[in-house]
Amino acid sequence: MSATTTHSRTPSPPTPDLRVVVADDNPVVRAGLTALLSGRADITVVAEAADGHEACEAARRHRPDIVLLDVRMPGLDGISALPYLVGIAPVMMLTYSGEPEIVEEALRRGADGYLVHGEFTADQLVTAVRDIRDGRPHFTPTAAGAMLRRLRASGANAYEVQPSTYSREQSIPLPLSRDSSLPWMPSPPNSPETASRVQSNVGQSSRLRFQLSTREAEIMDLIASGMNNQQIAATCFISEKTVKNHINRIFAKLTSTSRSEAAAKWLGTAVGSPRGLG
Repeated sequence: MSATTTHSRTPSPPTPDLRVVVADDNPVVRAGLTALLSGRADITVVAEAADGHEACEAARRHRPDIVLLDVRMPGLDGISALPYLVGIAPVMMLTYSGEPEIVEEALRRGADGYLVHGEFTADQLVTAVRDIRDGRPHFTPTAAGAMLRRLRASGANAYEVQPSTYSREQSIPLPLSRDSSLPWMPSPPNSPETASRVQSNVGQSSRLRFQLSTREAEIMDLIASGMNNQQIAATCFISEKTVKNHINRIFAKLTSTSRSEAAAKWLGTAVGSPRGLG
C-alpha cells in the first residue's frame, strides 16, 4: 500500500495594516474619521493631530503609510506643512476648502489627492485611502472641477503641476518649536494659507441648508462617519438619551426616517441632492 502524502496549503500572509495619521483641527471630524477608518480590518489610525506641527511630529514619530490633512488649522496650516509631510508619506488633503488656488498649491507642494467634505461617502473615503497608499490619486468633483477651470483659464502650457522636490528618503529637519520658521517655500502674497483662514466653519454650508444647530451638525457628522449612539455620546461627552433626542430633531429637519437616509442627504449623495456625485 502506497503512502499518501498530505500537502497542507500554505496560508497567505496577512495583509499589512495601512497606518494613517489624521490631522484636523476639529475634534469632531478627527473622532469621526478615526472611528470610521479604525473600523476597517486593514486600517489603523496611529495618531491624530490638531495642527500642522502636531501632524509633522506624528508623521516623524510613526512613519505612517498615508497622512490625511486638513487645510485650515491654527498655527501651522496644512498647506505649509505639506513639504515636510510628503517627504515621509503620501498626503491626501481632506478638507472643506475647495478654492482653485488652494487645490493648485496643495498639488504643487506634493499632495497625492484632494477630497472635499460632503462629496464622498464613507466607502469612497476608505477606497481613496487605500488607493493613495498604492499610488493612485483621488479627487472629488469640486477639486477636479477647480483644477479644470484653472487649466482652462491659464492655458495648459502655462500651468503644470510640479512633482514634489522632497524625496521620502530625505531627512528633513522638523522645526523644534511652534515659533520656528519653516525652512521651505515661504508663503507668497495672497497665498492659499491666507485665503483658507477666512473659510466658513466646518460643515457650515450643510448646517445652514438644513437649519441644524452647531451641536446637531456635529452629531450628524458623526452619524455620517458611521458612529453608533454610544460612540457619539462618548465623543461629545453627553448621554445616549441626549444623543437620541438630537437625532430625532435632526431626522425631522432632514425629513429622514433612517441613519442611512440622513447620511446620504447630509453628504449630498441622495438622489436629487444638489451636491450629489452624479
